[in-house]
Amino acid sequence: MKLNLHHIGVILLLLPVFATSQKKTKTAEDNFDHYGYMVNMSTFEELSKQGLTDEEICKNLGNTAYLNAKYDEATYWFSKLFELNDSSIDADYFYRYAQALKSTKNYRESEIWMNKFKKANTNDVRALNHSKDDNYLKELMAPSTEFTVENLSSINSKESDFAPSFYQNQLIFSTARDLETSKRTSTPYLNLYQATKPNDGKYSTATSFDKELKSMANESSTSFSKDGKTVYFTRNNFKKGGFSRDKKGISRLKIYRATLNSGLWGNIEELPFNSDSYSVAHPSMNEEGTKLYFSSDMPGSLGASDIFVVDIHPDGSFGTPENLGPKVNTESRESFPFISESGILYFASDGHQGLGGLDIFSIDLKKYDNVTNLGNPINSPYDDFSMVFDEERTIGFFASNRPGGIGGDDIYYLKTIDCIVTISGIATDKDSEKAIPNVIMTAYDASGGTIGETIANREGEFEIQIPCQENQYSVVGNLEGYEEGSLLLFTSPNEKYIKNVKVEMEESSKKAVLGADLVKVLKLDPIYFDLNSSYLREDAFENLDKVVAYMQKRPEVKVEIGSHTDSREEDNYNLWLSDRRAKRTVSYIISRGIDENRISGRGYGETQLINRCANGIICSDKDHQLNRRSEFIIVD
Repeated sequence: MKLNLHHIGVILLLLPVFATSQKKTKTAEDNFDHYGYMVNMSTFEELSKQGLTDEEICKNLGNTAYLNAKYDEATYWFSKLFELNDSSIDADYFYRYAQALKSTKNYRESEIWMNKFKKANTNDVRALNHSKDDNYLKELMAPSTEFTVENLSSINSKESDFAPSFYQNQLIFSTARDLETSKRTSTPYLNLYQATKPNDGKYSTATSFDKELKSMANESSTSFSKDGKTVYFTRNNFKKGGFSRDKKGISRLKIYRATLNSGLWGNIEELPFNSDSYSVAHPSMNEEGTKLYFSSDMPGSLGASDIFVVDIHPDGSFGTPENLGPKVNTESRESFPFISESGILYFASDGHQGLGGLDIFSIDLKKYDNVTNLGNPINSPYDDFSMVFDEERTIGFFASNRPGGIGGDDIYYLKTIDCIVTISGIATDKDSEKAIPNVIMTAYDASGGTIGETIANREGEFEIQIPCQENQYSVVGNLEGYEEGSLLLFTSPNEKYIKNVKVEMEESSKKAVLGADLVKVLKLDPIYFDLNSSYLREDAFENLDKVVAYMQKRPEVKVEIGSHTDSREEDNYNLWLSDRRAKRTVSYIISRGIDENRISGRGYGETQLINRCANGIICSDKDHQLNRRSEFIIVD
């Protein structure tokens, strides 16, 4: 693993085995515990020298990129893997590829590979969940009417910051900002930091939490008792004052408990159900202090990591950990649990239906009803995880590596929305003005943060909602085969509805590129002239009008008309004739409303023939006709 990748937070604290199922044999390329290994990622060349086959290398690099949330890179390696042989590849790679494609917003291709996975694994929990609702993406993209999110910039750093937890009036979290490393790896160790919330509601600059809990390993994911005297936290296997590994070089994750005495944290002990054979991490204690929820890949797990619960007895001892079962856990990753005061469990997963990467989900454990994706704006196509929520104050925090952040993983703050603005409109083709279906529509605030997202329907119509406090924003359309379409909009404080918005999209092949010929770009019929004539033929006007329409919709485009003749007649005469043809064409385009400063013409005579019909060569009139043409070249 290339450990200077930005996404340290999620990957270093996810459970070790990236498995397809406990029923299957866990292969070497699936056994990724980056937090445990703490070594640098190999390159293709290095793995090749180790004797790995191309298939093993693609799996290795694809999995590593996937776990590091480098989803574009993961799609590259997984696509190479399937190019080698897709008939014998474990079906779980279909799922990872589909997830990676979804995270890069390639929804169409993602659905193709998800259907392949469903066909191969009909009884898989992930396949069954995916089959329930074909419209889930559109529903998840519809922004929440309750919350908006804000980067907690006052405490985030250029490194990874994540795993927030509540402690009195402080926010405790894990960070790599100290950049402490060992000789074996360039990955910075994770330490616990704190930020205090003053009366003005803004969290202070972060400082180190407690030196007694700091070690030469990684600390993260804290959970405090209601009286503030007990803390559970995650740390690597730690022996003799340092980072302890097993024979395979893995340092398993373990949960530790400490108590507060005379203002100092002490009596640090690891929990009895930890193991050197599997990982236990990300503790969350319930309000009463009687149960502890955590993540693990211990025996009995359904997938790469599951959510478990264990009873805490009055004397501080523990019961037997229990798996929360297939309603919560899948064959993929479930991690970072948080249990609220009312018994709502929040957790991160890439096994339930989501927007891509890790999404945050919730389930009421008292009712044990269905798992709910928290949707936009909490979730995104990137990794969103480690959610905590205070029901009394209706505030929450979570971590994400979405674009626009300060570091690799940033902590975000959930803010209550006072009201929303609803924008409705249509996505259209810039040239034909026809509606374009299935366009991904995203709303961005003035700083570039995502504040809403949806997918246009089959008629190209869309409806998107944004917080009222945003008075300047852009609505952007994206679809494979088209250039990005963008529209800048403004709202007044009292404006709640904006209708009939039109976002124009241009086909990628029609993008205005310097030197391009609009005859080819617009797929026009050639503009031909009769022999010895400079007058526009009747069959030319329809195509010239298409050039005019193109220029009207693109006021930045300038065009030079190049007119040509065949090789018959004298050379100077042909230069004169072609110049007249160019000027007549320019005059027509200006007459249709195009500014004269945007259109020019030049005659080339017979100097740029496109076939062999030069002077002295006998050719048919049909072949000569090909040279009597006009080109429409985009110029600066």
